[in-house]
Amino acid sequence: MKALALIPVLAIAAFAATQQGRPDPATLIAAQKEAMKEMSSFDGVWRGEAWTLLPNGSKETLTQTERVGPFLDGSVRVIEGRGYDKEGKVVFNAFATISYNPSAKTFGMHSYAMGNEGQFVLTPTEDGYIWEIPAGPMTIRYTAKVEGGTWTEVGDRIMQGKEPIRIFEMKLKRIGSTDWPSAGAVPMK
Repeated sequence: MKALALIPVLAIAAFAATQQGRPDPATLIAAQKEAMKEMSSFDGVWRGEAWTLLPNGSKETLTQTERVGPFLDGSVRVIEGRGYDKEGKVVFNAFATISYNPSAKTFGMHSYAMGNEGQFVLTPTEDGYIWEIPAGPMTIRYTAKVEGGTWTEVGDRIMQGKEPIRIFEMKLKRIGSTDWPSAGAVPMK
């Protein structure tokens, strides 16, 4: 009898849940677009010098390029990075999306680089952002900023109880605007 008495209660609860429905997509997109304005200073095409610390302790110097643009009507940022060696060969290539979750009020970055992929928390700062890669007993922290048409980003390997070790640095100049990635969409006809 108790089980039968629960049926109306469960039916009412299910009905109430369906009446609440999903959040309005227009409201979610508007919140995403507003939040993503914090990332708009990175939009454009960038080029400059970068170096990375190799496992053997030597530094590899590259010509680094980045292109960044809004997508999905400005609710997402898309980034592609390429690092070229002295001969012009691509030796580093990465692709990422930056998004905002209005429900959690958090930014995230989904990144693909050199056969790896991951989802990372991205924290906006006054002039850029910070994101981290948890890597066992250490954390790799990237700190980026745009100031006066220059994008600087550094990467530090952080281990508890030890001084951070700089493993990456780039300094890029903004060389122009881009209509990437939204240009070239397939038209209806």
